[in-house]
Amino acid sequence: MNNLNKLLRILILSTFMFSFVSAIEIKNISEAVDVAGKQRMFTQRMLKDYAMVGMGNSFGKPEDDLNKIVILFEEHMDSLSKFTNDEATKKSLQEAKKLWELIKQKLTIEPTKESAQVLQNDLETLLKVADNSTKLFAKQTGKQSGEIINMAGRQRMLSQRMASLYMLKVWGIDDSQFTKKMSSAMELFKTSLQTLTKYEHNTAEISTLLKKVKRSFMFFEIMNKSKSKFIPSLIYKKSNDILNDMNNATGLYAALKTN
Repeated sequence: MNNLNKLLRILILSTFMFSFVSAIEIKNISEAVDVAGKQRMFTQRMLKDYAMVGMGNSFGKPEDDLNKIVILFEEHMDSLSKFTNDEATKKSLQEAKKLWELIKQKLTIEPTKESAQVLQNDLETLLKVADNSTKLFAKQTGKQSGEIINMAGRQRMLSQRMASLYMLKVWGIDDSQFTKKMSSAMELFKTSLQTLTKYEHNTAEISTLLKKVKRSFMFFEIMNKSKSKFIPSLIYKKSNDILNDMNNATGLYAALKTN
């Protein structure tokens, strides 16, 4: 089965499954910040998976993961829209929905270097809109904790952004902005991790997770300085290690009862 048929099968299955999946219930504004932040991450995770499929690399089952993320993105988008009553936030979510409808269609195209470049640009635009939505939700908390949840959630996105940039580079896609994008993502990740580590309301569990993330991030720091060829499967694994730990940490931040 060629890649086009595989991706068509994924999208058809996603549509079928979505009709039987109820949107998640967001109970409070802190949870909304967490869920909105995941949308940012999903944009970069889809690009990472798409590149892996294009390279014919099945490590981590990227086709299945892409299928899952398509479902989750729509679930979350629906849940966020139902939760908020804020007009600016609603407008931002509506903008994201319009962009998403076009991107979904492009996911049915057989992965090529040319289609991946177009998809990267489209997902970059969707990322910016999703980031704006997350910031609007964070502002509504009226607390410092809202920004901490936003920051922790952004680390999830940055882990996938670093990975997707490397995947495109490994695939041989020429991006004149690669060095700038990678340096910016890594610097933001590093400074944010320092801020999170110093947060006065960190629990022992959160601190342990942040230490694990710091060790995993060292892989990207070392790789960024290396001239050796990158190994897609290792990039995939390390980015997911950071993603899982930061996802747990973000959930814990959202559950904290702080002023």
